[in-house]
Amino acid sequence: MNSRRKFLKSALTGFAGATLLPQISQASTASNTLNEKLISDDNSEAYWNMVKNQFPFTDGLYYFNNGSLGPSPTMVRSATNDYRKILDEFPSKYMWGGWNDEKETVRKQVADLLKTSEEEIAIIHNTTEGMNLIARSFDLKAGDEIILADHEHTSGTIPWQVWQETKGIKIVKPILPIIPKSVDEIVEIYKKAITPKTKIISMCHIVNTNGMTLPVKEVSELAHSRGILVAVDGAQAAGMLDIDLHDMQCDFYTASSHKWLFSPKGVGIFYARKESQHHLKPLIVCNGHTDKTIRRLENYNTRNLPEVLGLGAALQFNQLIGSEKIEARTMELKNYFRAKFEGNQKYKLKTPASDQLSGAIQTLEVVGKDVKGVQDSLFEKYRIDTRPMSTFGLNGLRISLAIYNTKADVDYLANVIETIS
Repeated sequence: MNSRRKFLKSALTGFAGATLLPQISQASTASNTLNEKLISDDNSEAYWNMVKNQFPFTDGLYYFNNGSLGPSPTMVRSATNDYRKILDEFPSKYMWGGWNDEKETVRKQVADLLKTSEEEIAIIHNTTEGMNLIARSFDLKAGDEIILADHEHTSGTIPWQVWQETKGIKIVKPILPIIPKSVDEIVEIYKKAITPKTKIISMCHIVNTNGMTLPVKEVSELAHSRGILVAVDGAQAAGMLDIDLHDMQCDFYTASSHKWLFSPKGVGIFYARKESQHHLKPLIVCNGHTDKTIRRLENYNTRNLPEVLGLGAALQFNQLIGSEKIEARTMELKNYFRAKFEGNQKYKLKTPASDQLSGAIQTLEVVGKDVKGVQDSLFEKYRIDTRPMSTFGLNGLRISLAIYNTKADVDYLANVIETIS
């Protein structure tokens, strides 16, 4: 932590953050003061209130719905708008070539975040695109099998159904427990689903239904020992957890950075292990399609580059706080929230308690009440935004706890739920 702080402070001194946020000057005293405040060992509620203040919401809103869509902090909004201004003042220059170096800086930032190589990172639009890219790439044969557990997001299942199931490929859907007791229990479910015909396991890192974390590393080790590839939907994990993709050992990993990385909307990240990139074919082809590097997967010709560079600003924000600190805060908020309801017969927590098995997403049932009615009451009377989850018999509120939520916010949420129940 100390060495990270020293490095970041030295980057801010003299260069005013320009090494991290290309093209946009961060030289104002206010910006440097904020950056230095974010680079801190402080874990007090005062520190996290300062972080919360970087995320302006509409008046009176208590936002616990980051699992659907995250906000961008002020510095990311400002940088993205500055990039838009630069682009509109000289469109052809910056759309085609003027920002090549800056795009590569963002790629390196993504690689650093995920502890991998920039030659394994493509910058795409969202998780759905990434899952389509994977599912469409393979020339599988009738009778081959793909494993997709029952809690996969529709954007993780429909691409396989459309691009592969129609060719006679069998999709195997093992059933995951709502409250698994251990990592081994989940791994065993995947192990039992594997047959000699299994070619690919496609899985979430964190499921969107009840926030259960799946053991990607252990499943990848199991799969690779049998010559099976592993693709991961990381939409709910990237930015929430401190991720090391090389250690995780999956072949492909894709995420929408507009959730827990707080980037502009419409930009995402895609990882392909160097040894597995030969399997992939771009979804869109145009001039440059013969590029042998991973950049061929993001060759859109014209795209919204201010959003791409805005992702760089979001990654700078993440780096200033630190991935380890963000994950630790995630678990602190989760356990603070759970303590409000555990042991109370009026509620059922429908998310595993272990930090190995869940993070910032928790699903809570108010016993005897329909979740849609509870959600409506929370928003209409108290301006609390959550998401109802009715599938798998959950009948629960999905509560997303992000770094802009404070313990005081959780207290307010818990008190309101108690009033409603």
